[in-house]
Amino acid sequence: MPIIINLDVMLARRKMSLTELSERVGITMSNLSILKTGKAKAIRLETLESICRVLYCQPGDILEFRADQL
Repeated sequence: MPIIINLDVMLARRKMSLTELSERVGITMSNLSILKTGKAKAIRLETLESICRVLYCQPGDILEFRADQL
């Protein structure tokens, strides 16, 4: 899939655990893990907004499109 999820990169930059993000955003650990591993088929804009708010980042910091992986 040409969409790369860089959630682990942003978590490392913010020195935040997946557990802490889960608690602050209000998303289950299993759903965040699915997103982090790139197995998610979709993400709600509301969820993306909450993650960006907590991590102080832009959606493009988390989601990356790679045309070379088409």
